[in-house]
Amino acid sequence: MDLKQIESFVRVAELGSFTRAASALGIPQPLLSRHVRQLEVELRQTFLLRNGRGVTLTEPGLVLLEHGRGILHQVALAREELESTRGALGGHVSIGLPPSLSKLITVPLTLEFRKRLPNAHLTLTEGFSVAMNEGLRSGRLDMALLYNPTHSPDIETQILHRETLVLIASKACVQRLKGPALKARMPLPILAELPLILPSRPNAFRILIETELAGMALKPKIELEVDGLNAILELVGEGLGFAVLPPYTLSNFQKPHSFTTHRLYNPQLVCELMLVTSARRPSTETHKGVQALVADVVKQAMQDYR
Repeated sequence: MDLKQIESFVRVAELGSFTRAASALGIPQPLLSRHVRQLEVELRQTFLLRNGRGVTLTEPGLVLLEHGRGILHQVALAREELESTRGALGGHVSIGLPPSLSKLITVPLTLEFRKRLPNAHLTLTEGFSVAMNEGLRSGRLDMALLYNPTHSPDIETQILHRETLVLIASKACVQRLKGPALKARMPLPILAELPLILPSRPNAFRILIETELAGMALKPKIELEVDGLNAILELVGEGLGFAVLPPYTLSNFQKPHSFTTHRLYNPQLVCELMLVTSARRPSTETHKGVQALVADVVKQAMQDYR
């Protein structure tokens, strides 16, 4: 095996097409096909099945894709470490952001990254926790911001912020509500009475709500399951239910003043926002610099929003 063969295979597997992969790598398609075929011959396995719509991965191909991504990631880290010996932090850093936080910090994070690390390259990916955990494991992500991540020996975590979830309503919700009047502060058991619009499991907010209510022998009254922040707020705005989210998520919406927030107590719903990295991959000086940068940006964003 050599790096060109591995890179060729990974690009074809990720893009699902020899044509698209050849274009992305800037090499002739026959050469790309030869790289992949040499890899299959040497390892005595078939990794890709060709069809009229492109290619699909075989089971050995899925295994090689995971290892191939890790190998390319390690090579990139080695190059970055060598560059750092010249005194300038460079390389490529990929960060995963949750949808609830993405709009709030994407711009300030990008601006601060360019200011502090002008020789490095940044990739931001928005996604839910399952996808980001997979990205950390496979090496597609160097770090991610996650709420209440599950403890694991495979990851290292740093708490950046503790946020208390609130009940979010709209005038349309209140008008259609048949039940207790909404107050500035509401006891947590109210979530068993109000129609809620929640993300599907294993969303961290959903799990936290269900866990706290289960401790009181209660269940949330789920009206709709929606995996999309803006979609949830739009449905709340239409009066179809209530949301339980961090208050800063309203900054994602065009008309935040059309909503009201209500604090929950006995108990409060407290989420920990953590910066998560893989414990099985080496951290470069660039990564350490970016981790400090992310912590500063998140801290400032939360202060500005309050």
